[in-house]
Amino acid sequence: MNHRRPPLPAIIIVALLVIVSAYFIITQAAGDENGALTASGTIEATQVNIAPELAGRVTEVLVDEGQSVSTNNPLLHLDPSLLTAQRAVASAAADSATAALASAQSKYDQTLEAALAAQSTQRSKDWQTSAPSEFDQPNWYIEQDAQIAAAQTELDAAQTAVDDALTNLEKVVTRLDVTDYIDAETRLAEARAAFVIAEQVKDQATDAADNGGLLDAAQDYYDDALTELDDAEEAYNDLLDTEAVEDVEYARGRVLVAQQRYDSAYARLLTLQTGEASPSVIAAAKALDQAKTALSQAEANLSLLDAQIAKLVVNAPMDGVILARNVEPGEFIQPGGIALTMADLSKLTITVYIPEDRYGLISVGQTAEVSVDSFPGVTFTATVVHIADQAEFTPRNVQTVEGRSSTVFAVKLSVQDPEGMLKIGMPADVVFVSE
Repeated sequence: MNHRRPPLPAIIIVALLVIVSAYFIITQAAGDENGALTASGTIEATQVNIAPELAGRVTEVLVDEGQSVSTNNPLLHLDPSLLTAQRAVASAAADSATAALASAQSKYDQTLEAALAAQSTQRSKDWQTSAPSEFDQPNWYIEQDAQIAAAQTELDAAQTAVDDALTNLEKVVTRLDVTDYIDAETRLAEARAAFVIAEQVKDQATDAADNGGLLDAAQDYYDDALTELDDAEEAYNDLLDTEAVEDVEYARGRVLVAQQRYDSAYARLLTLQTGEASPSVIAAAKALDQAKTALSQAEANLSLLDAQIAKLVVNAPMDGVILARNVEPGEFIQPGGIALTMADLSKLTITVYIPEDRYGLISVGQTAEVSVDSFPGVTFTATVVHIADQAEFTPRNVQTVEGRSSTVFAVKLSVQDPEGMLKIGMPADVVFVSE
């Protein structure tokens, strides 16, 4: 089958059109017929997505698309019922904590007052009481804090002595026949307890009127208890030779003396801990601190709920215009869910791409003229605010292979539109003014 070739003039015309189109696309930012640097882009503005920080049901949307708003203007409300109820509980807790703090403060004041009175009495007593003859100084010679510290040291030493004495007693006992000794000691303790009761019963029977057989029965009970006591003591003593008896008795004596030393040291410490150092005042102070902490926690919880309730009203973060409204009253929205979109149309920008070989003709602060198809013959002033630090390939408005192989620099300009004529997304042409 034969194909008829198109006429040569037609082929030439098509080729010229393709070449011219490719040249125009590649050099769209190269310059106009007057040699001025030109470029194209679209009008842009900073857009902000408005989203609540809390989840909730939308109760009211206060703005519509296209409406102008100012910073901090309320945009929408979320249902406050749950947080309001929680706040009522937190408020009651704060009131209770406040009352508890007042009570703790009163208790502390009363306790301190009583402790100071006791301290005054003790100090007067110390002044009037002579120190032991072994002391070279009077009782009041050493300050109260130093006496308390010394008494605490003695109390600690007494506790150590009790521990050592108990350890020593255990060592002494373990040197004997442990099982037999423990059994004998248990029997002796029980016999002693039974004898004490039997003796009391006998005395009560003796004092009873017309005691008759009552006294005889009590006497028999007493005799049996005494016999068991004698047998228990004999069995216990048979396990100990003279040296063992002395060791056990001495070890037990050490325990009792050490315990008595501890009790006396503790009693001495209590007599010295008067005024603010008294245990009652210290306990009252701890209770007061706990009450203060509880109130602080209650107030912090209340403040947290107040902050959450405040966030149920979503406010405008800046001056601008509502571009999109994505929620309606009754809808439930999650945190971060985009409810509204707004933009500041007073700060419009346009981004264009400049060929690498024309990069040197652009500088930050340079002015340019912007025109759009919607307003023929009207130009807007723009200023270069940013030039990309690096060149890039394949800008959006280059579709040819040759264009994609070129490198360009993105240039951002701030557009002045005092009358609000420009809209986001409008195609625009930029002519840079030579400096």
